[in-house]
Amino acid sequence: MSDVPNYTDILYEKRDRVVTIVMNRPKSFNSLSPGMVDELVDALDRAGWDKEVAVIVLTGAGDRAFCAGGDQTEHKGLYSGRGTVGMPIHHLQSLIRDVPKPVIARVRGYAIGGGNVLAALCDLTIASDNAIFGQVGPKVGSADPGFGTAYMARVLGEKKARELWYMCRRYSAQEALAMGLVNVVVPDAELDAEVAKWCAELSERSPTAIAITKRAFNADSESIRGSSALGMEAVRLLYLSDESREGTAAFKEKRKPDFWKYRM
Repeated sequence: MSDVPNYTDILYEKRDRVVTIVMNRPKSFNSLSPGMVDELVDALDRAGWDKEVAVIVLTGAGDRAFCAGGDQTEHKGLYSGRGTVGMPIHHLQSLIRDVPKPVIARVRGYAIGGGNVLAALCDLTIASDNAIFGQVGPKVGSADPGFGTAYMARVLGEKKARELWYMCRRYSAQEALAMGLVNVVVPDAELDAEVAKWCAELSERSPTAIAITKRAFNADSESIRGSSALGMEAVRLLYLSDESREGTAAFKEKRKPDFWKYRM
């Protein structure tokens, strides 16, 4: 597994049974582009089946963001890549669950929209005290009809998950901890040490027992995968609507959208 591709939008490092995958688009708050999602899929698949790897850490470059969700500058109705909506986000979300290794989200700065969903889907989430979480879908004419909603409700409970999505507010690291969205919050200067401590402990565990345990947890919510794939077809139609395009245009023009003018 030493022949790691020369990725463009992510970084991949393997050390002491830990693979760290870095979303490396700091100028755009590590927002998700079709190319970056393709690379994340490849990297997770590579690390997930490497028999020398015990833990995968997913994080963002720089100190401003873990991931700010889908890159709105590349959203022209649909994204330009593969997958139902032009970006294989459903594939990436599924892969985080499918790899037989614990995946840790190391969160510094913004984890917003699709970035918040990725952090929630990871087996464990370790946050800096400067982390900020939240969803933005209904503010920009978008939605996550599967893991981002149904699984989020399992993590937070129905009431809080609906608040998260409907209101599109932002939550501090401590608020996210109280909601159950993260496992631990530490001072920013201690983030790397805390992640390293968790990785070291996990590396001492039985890898087969961990794999079985992870799949046992996933089995209870596996039906969400099917509803997510179905829901992405609905999102594709939403993205092609004038209502959704108004949200993208308003975001780029830094104004409030007028969705009701284009309501389907």
